Amino acid sequence: MIRKLLIRDLTLRDGQQSAFATRMSQAQIDRVLPYYKDAGFYAMEVWGGAVPDSVMRYLGENPWDRLEIIKEKIGNSSKLSALSRGRNLFGYNPYPDEIIEGFCRNSIRSGIDIMRIFDALNDVDNVKSTIRYVKKFGGKADCAICYTIDPHHSPVERIKAALHGRPLHKPVFTNEYFLNKALQLESLGADMITLKDMSGLIPPARTAELVRLFKKSLKVPVDFHTHCTPGYGLASVAIINGVDIVDTNIWNFAGGPAAPAVELVYIFCKKLGIELDLDMDAIAKINKELLTIRKELSAFDTAKKFPRPFNPVEDSFPAEIDRFFNDAIEAARKDKEDDLLLYCRAIEEYFDFPEPNELVKKAQIPGGMYTNMVAQLKQLGQIDLLEKAMSLIPQVRMDAGLPPLVTPTSQIIGAQAVSCALDELKGRPMYSNPSNQFIALVKGEYGKTPIPVDPAFRLKIAGVQNEVPYDGSHYVMQENPVLEDLDVLLAENEKEILLLELFPTVARTFLTKWKEQKARSTV
Repeated sequence: MIRKLLIRDLTLRDGQQSAFATRMSQAQIDRVLPYYKDAGFYAMEVWGGAVPDSVMRYLGENPWDRLEIIKEKIGNSSKLSALSRGRNLFGYNPYPDEIIEGFCRNSIRSGIDIMRIFDALNDVDNVKSTIRYVKKFGGKADCAICYTIDPHHSPVERIKAALHGRPLHKPVFTNEYFLNKALQLESLGADMITLKDMSGLIPPARTAELVRLFKKSLKVPVDFHTHCTPGYGLASVAIINGVDIVDTNIWNFAGGPAAPAVELVYIFCKKLGIELDLDMDAIAKINKELLTIRKELSAFDTAKKFPRPFNPVEDSFPAEIDRFFNDAIEAARKDKEDDLLLYCRAIEEYFDFPEPNELVKKAQIPGGMYTNMVAQLKQLGQIDLLEKAMSLIPQVRMDAGLPPLVTPTSQIIGAQAVSCALDELKGRPMYSNPSNQFIALVKGEYGKTPIPVDPAFRLKIAGVQNEVPYDGSHYVMQENPVLEDLDVLLAENEKEILLLELFPTVARTFLTKWKEQKARSTV
């Protein structure tokens, strides 16, 4: 029996968000959609994440229009997918069920088939509402578990902790931890489970362990999502471990901070006898247009390194590189991780994909978190504090209950580590200036952390000893004023109201300008 592997293309959402700060305009997206219709991807991730915010903030475009235009052009040729942060939706704070229901209903009516749902704390309670509403309105619930690792502590740090009566915790993020989360999500109605490695930190051996464990224990399909930032991405794509779906980007938007290239996965699959059901000629046409678009987005290009032009259907490569593919497969089959990484890195080097980011690999944090910390310190004129701030991340993370580092917790922990480094520089105690988000995280408003927060620390930071969960009953809707010059409400329908709720400042500016432009165009 021929085995098939499904591909979820991330290019138009996670791909451009990871590599080009989510700056693709609707006009640029429109140029590739005719080819996408023929490409044969199982799913296309096109919405959610940073898209709703960014298209309003930077491009002056309506995010609902973006989704509906893509649906109109793609039809049912591929399923459309969006990324939701559970109770945080596409924003950065928790929201009550009425807002979650509204976004799920309108997202699915506007074209979303699959909602990938995750929580930054892997708190299953935070995704229950979204699962329920996605399924209620006819969508598929793709429940993602955020892969993360325990902080690395040197032997010296372990000895110091023990001597001070605070021995370091036992490992939390074990295979059993991730499997238990997956089983809980399956029991809540998940239609598929994604192992979501947002930082690219999962090495091939761990990928193999977890994918095999998931496939053995779960009844629903398993998707694998990773990034190439620290250099594990291509090697960790678990195509020979029984995974059902793999997330990829198209060549010119792949590698570096983004996901592996579908073209390289295609070569591996051909050698393994795995069927993809993709039209590689259509994908080559998309890629040709993406090269032009990437040049247009050069101001936002994080990698600044173009891969060698390549079409796996038409182009050949040296026999030595072909052997690297074969050797990588053999190494994967024998669970020889070091060899697998070596061969995959050689393949990527031949095709001129970016080298692994050693700083991110060593720090064991997402690339976006690292760049945010650099930007914050540059703005403060304190870039020399970067090493100190990075060294404080494990302690800040432990104090806050060991949250996985993914939006929004990565930003919260990173910003607080910078603040603590500044405290030390100025001779103040750590946490002299906790941010409102850090206070909310420690208090319990974002949900249950993987390990309990010390009540004494919670009292110090948040003024309460006991955890105080988020209470949606106190939610106050955003003000929706009349635009006097136009004599219309700022938000005139439910979709606009939802944008105003999640992005009050950005949506207020966008909706005002958008309606002024519409009024002028009708005069």
